[in-house]
Amino acid sequence: MEPAAIATVAPAAIRASGVSKTYQLGSIEVRALHDVSLEVAAGEMVCITGKSGSGKSTLLRQLSLIDRPSSGTIELDGVDVSGLSERRRAALRLARLGYVFQEYALIPELTAEENVFLPAMMLGGRRADYRARAAQLLEGVGLGDRRRHRPKELSGGEQQRVAIARALVNTPAIVYADEPTANLDSVSGNVVMETMQRLNRDLGVTVVFVSHDPDDSRFARRLVLLHDGALIAEPVEVES
Repeated sequence: MEPAAIATVAPAAIRASGVSKTYQLGSIEVRALHDVSLEVAAGEMVCITGKSGSGKSTLLRQLSLIDRPSSGTIELDGVDVSGLSERRRAALRLARLGYVFQEYALIPELTAEENVFLPAMMLGGRRADYRARAAQLLEGVGLGDRRRHRPKELSGGEQQRVAIARALVNTPAIVYADEPTANLDSVSGNVVMETMQRLNRDLGVTVVFVSHDPDDSRFARRLVLLHDGALIAEPVEVES
């Protein structure tokens, strides 16, 4: 008789348990997050949303290891990373996580291609390999013919797509984006969100992004709604 198969459940890509964050402003304590617990499965595209000041960006900084929670734990792929040293957190961010910022954060003196391959160059490896990877990613976000241009020669939407390509250059498991369309017009914003959605769907990269804009949130598979630093509802499935 064959032994019964044992079912295994893959760990969540991201798990936050009881995460709180308090900032000290002089003699005043400001509690930005209140006991937030949530999970994001591998391959999901999740939007953290809520009004201005609700704690969206603060939560993203905790989930993405840019900041440390005052209490609670963060796990990535089932591993508690809350207590890692700053050096190990930085190494993990570079090798396993990708970031897209509201202000693009491109280096103005570098070309689009150089901005994209910079994180790969920091990891080492062959120059020919990371240059080819950068060119491939720029093609993937529709900027193959703009790879020699510097940021000032690109529109806001194009700069953000360069930032998306840069976020993917080290083949991250998770990409985090903080208000990725906030500085863009609606047409450019839709192009950026469609690009992120396509990469999530085609490459299977887990995407967690922050937005207060309903036009952005419709691209997510689930919504995480915050109010005054607290999760006010279970994550909501987005109708396709």
